[in-house]
Amino acid sequence: MRHLLTSTIIGLLIGLVASPWLNWQISPWVGLLIGFLIGLLISFPEGPLKVSALIDAVNEGIGKLAYWLVLVAVVVSSVNAVIRYAFNISSNAWLELQWYLFAAVFLLCAGYTFLRNEHIRIDIILGRFSKRVQAWVDIFGIVVFMFPMTILILKLSLPMFWDSFSTSEMSSDAGGLIRWPAKLLIPVGFFLLTAQGVSELIKRVAFLTGDRDEPGEKMHSHS
Repeated sequence: MRHLLTSTIIGLLIGLVASPWLNWQISPWVGLLIGFLIGLLISFPEGPLKVSALIDAVNEGIGKLAYWLVLVAVVVSSVNAVIRYAFNISSNAWLELQWYLFAAVFLLCAGYTFLRNEHIRIDIILGRFSKRVQAWVDIFGIVVFMFPMTILILKLSLPMFWDSFSTSEMSSDAGGLIRWPAKLLIPVGFFLLTAQGVSELIKRVAFLTGDRDEPGEKMHSHS
């Protein structure tokens, strides 16, 4: 009974948020039905928790690989500065490579940061409540605020990337780099963030249904 009640509430939240993203000719009740089915699925932990673990592993691996991008960015930036000031030589390609590396770290690590719960939280109220209340607030925030934002950015960034890729768009600066790899980072990064949102949603629901001891890693540890 608890599984069904939880799935119904989560499903209604997902459905209400998902309905506007469906074709407007489709009844909003379809969104509610889809949301209910998703909620019902995530209320039974065996399969979804394995999916959550897989998403976590992917974002963990990408996050650790991105450590090396930080090192590369530091080296490129340092060498570029030395050459520019010591020899009065500059290159737009090297400058743009710095920006690309920064964008890669920022975007590709968004899901990893969410996994580690390292996004800044300024919280003077919620931390006083029980973990169950915190889990419900997280579920509400993920479904109502996070998913619409990430899905919208995915929807807008994919055509932008494709236009850049299909036209082999180049930098407007002389000697600059090709643009589409940087634009590809946007949908990839937000896809990883959306996937991690799904993982965190599964873990919160599993906690509420008693199938997981903790709702997430270091939940609400930043205050």
